[in-house]
Amino acid sequence: MKVAVTGGTGFVGRHLARALLLDRHEVAIVARGVDRRDPSILRAGATFVAARTDDADSLRQAFSGCAAVAHFAGINREIGSQTYERVHVRGTEAVVDAAHAAGVRKIVYLSFLRARPNCGSPYHESKWAAEEIVRTSGLDYTILKSGVIYGRGDHLLDHVSRALYTFPFFPLVGMRPTRLRPVFVGDVVRLAEAAVIDDRLSRQTIAVLGPEELGAGDAIRRIASAVGRAVPVIPAPVAAHRILAWFFERTMTVPLVAAAQVRILSESVSEPLPFGDTPPRDLAPATMFSMERIRAELPPAGPFSLHDLRLFQR
Repeated sequence: MKVAVTGGTGFVGRHLARALLLDRHEVAIVARGVDRRDPSILRAGATFVAARTDDADSLRQAFSGCAAVAHFAGINREIGSQTYERVHVRGTEAVVDAAHAAGVRKIVYLSFLRARPNCGSPYHESKWAAEEIVRTSGLDYTILKSGVIYGRGDHLLDHVSRALYTFPFFPLVGMRPTRLRPVFVGDVVRLAEAAVIDDRLSRQTIAVLGPEELGAGDAIRRIASAVGRAVPVIPAPVAAHRILAWFFERTMTVPLVAAAQVRILSESVSEPLPFGDTPPRDLAPATMFSMERIRAELPPAGPFSLHDLRLFQR
């Protein structure tokens, strides 16, 4: 089977592309450019198509011959013309139109667990709008509403571990306790691949959550233990994190935290909104957020450096 993966050089997209290639599927990666942090997916045998997700003509050519599209392109911060409206909403409209034109049968969309309308967050609202576009597209579809995903090359373990090496304490978002169910990227990919290649998850919106629920502070402390750092974890006002997000978005190549992430982390990320089906038992995420798994997925040990700042990029 030939499958197109939009956002295929990103974190979850490239893990899915690798899994499909290992199972001998043909993979076309669709992205604005090669992610320089990990170009290895192209060496693994995937073909690459440089296209924006709102470029209908390029998308139609990229989807030619594909039986399914895994639409995993997304952003968690706006940069210039790359707005939530353009990437999540107009981009999904263009993907659906191109899929129809190319004769694609199935679309699998990666959304966020708590994406919903009228909540005051452009990120959440644009992801919900994209879900609705997919649900009303006339194509067979599966929507994966995923919680916080972790694994090699992620944001959670990468940035939290490096922050633990950099700062004397770790500030939690908000003064009230929040909870989450971290889900391993391998489990997300297993669900996504099943959605692509068979019909069991047809026309469903699936909640994708890890098997263990824990407090956000406990999750950070577990990462700290895996890293071997004894750093105090203390709550800090959401407003303070918004100020930090504004600063990091303008100074770092990949922000330590972005405004959308502040909103995400200020809520519990342990149940879907407004709804989500439970996956079949054999496909339900089962990988525990254990010390062993965390250590296996950590980046090389070390703090943030000047090279993480835009000013010092070559």
